[in-house]
Amino acid sequence: MTKPDPFHEGEKYVQERTSERDVALRNGVIVGRTIPSRAIPFLAQQRMLAIGSVDDRSWVWGSLVFGVRGLASSPDGRSVVIDRTRIDDGRDDPVWSHLRVGAGVGLLAIELSSRRRLRINGVVNVLDNRRVEVSVREAYPNCPKYVQRRYLHENPLTAGPDDPHARASGASGVALDEVRLRVVEAADTLFVASRHPDRGLDVSHRGGAPGFVRVVDSRRLRIPDYPGNGMFNTLGNFMVDDHAGLVFPDFEHGQILQLTGTAAVHFDEEEDPRQPTGGSHRYWEFNIARWLDRPVMTRLAWELQDASPHNPIAAG
Repeated sequence: MTKPDPFHEGEKYVQERTSERDVALRNGVIVGRTIPSRAIPFLAQQRMLAIGSVDDRSWVWGSLVFGVRGLASSPDGRSVVIDRTRIDDGRDDPVWSHLRVGAGVGLLAIELSSRRRLRINGVVNVLDNRRVEVSVREAYPNCPKYVQRRYLHENPLTAGPDDPHARASGASGVALDEVRLRVVEAADTLFVASRHPDRGLDVSHRGGAPGFVRVVDSRRLRIPDYPGNGMFNTLGNFMVDDHAGLVFPDFEHGQILQLTGTAAVHFDEEEDPRQPTGGSHRYWEFNIARWLDRPVMTRLAWELQDASPHNPIAAG
């Protein structure tokens, strides 16, 4: 029996546009309606979880929450339980005010030290002050490409008010200031949340060498789209709904920078040697509507081990 095509109209458009439709169909067999049994223990071991949500004005947000093992688990592969009592310093994340029973949510469990990823999209069916239960609609692993390898340490971060890199708690704005522009320009990792009106929310990882995200101006970023699995879940969502949310983790200083706005994809662009695409000739621009900057990792520290060997190298 042939497995049903798992892709929606936006994904199919990009797959056809890039001549990767056959690749997508081959790789699409990994997409399931439950979490693979071998991935359930992996999920329970994670201490970081990316979440995609939508606020009451229909803006898409990406969030990162951190805590002890067991902050996310699955009893049977058909649902995910997020234990809010195991989350550290993330209670003021706007994601908690966005979630509603019946609302879509995107999840990404990622272990930076092994470069393993598990993508889960679903719908909230239980919500209270202690837990969020999500019914799984789609789940599948992602390849390890473009993930920078980092190890987690228990030592608390020591940045204080006199640290020149310390940033005010709960800062927000519309256009990025110099401090936040530096965060973006130094980033080697980001997460992007996107959505489809019927399929719901999705969260994906993007990585590259520091500087792989180009600041066009204080309200616009340019991001290369490297070759991947050909499924184009994120870009496919952009084709149908351009709302998106970005999260830049500042591992060194224990902060996350959250942006919401809109995205536009550009195909067949001339390769910029200062911001290479790895041969895809694809970029997408993100237009910022609002940003938030918050401390979230005050009890955790991350040590960079090595960059992904797949990262395209910029000239000069």
